Amino acid sequence: MPHPTLADTVCVAVHSSDAVIREGLVSFLQHDRRLEEVPADRLHEADAVVTAFDTVDAAALEELGSLAGKGDARFLVVAGRRWQAHVSAAIDRGVRAVLWRDAFTPTTFVRTLLTVADGGGSLPPTLLGTLMEQVQWTQREVLGPHGLTSSGVSPREVDVLRLVSEGRELSEIATALCYSERTVKYTLYSLMKRLQLRNRAHAVSYAIRAGLI
Repeated sequence: MPHPTLADTVCVAVHSSDAVIREGLVSFLQHDRRLEEVPADRLHEADAVVTAFDTVDAAALEELGSLAGKGDARFLVVAGRRWQAHVSAAIDRGVRAVLWRDAFTPTTFVRTLLTVADGGGSLPPTLLGTLMEQVQWTQREVLGPHGLTSSGVSPREVDVLRLVSEGRELSEIATALCYSERTVKYTLYSLMKRLQLRNRAHAVSYAIRAGLI
């Protein structure tokens, strides 16, 4: 799904089991020319999808997963103050922004929608702090023991990719890193197999796009 620019019309789908809340959210869209509502049954056409939940819990995340299907929907969730879901799991379901209902304003709503549609995100400070704690726990308890970083790539693999990107031969990389050439080959092979990268050029391209080198 291409990211819209501010000069484009942003297509927004609104989903809520509460008809009153849904109509209220739709009314805010009608007051901004940059926004255009698309029916919920054409959610795949939307640049951003607005959902509303009193409590964000496992059931809410399951509903988001059902709405998104196999697509890449970007959700703006308008939530009550009860958040009982894993923040990382919410992001996995496509949540890109959250607005607390008691802090909701039309201006903030439209600004956040445009941010989400343009590929950005916005979380309240409390949820952002929780997300950081969850990332740290995952790094410490899950990835770290396996020698991986949050990117899924180990420091050794990053070092090898950096030198490959500089055009170094495997023998030169082995000398620079004090590894055997066999170790360098195995490191590259394991990385490409795990991330389904076709060749060294693809691996370097992936590392650059991911900000690893």
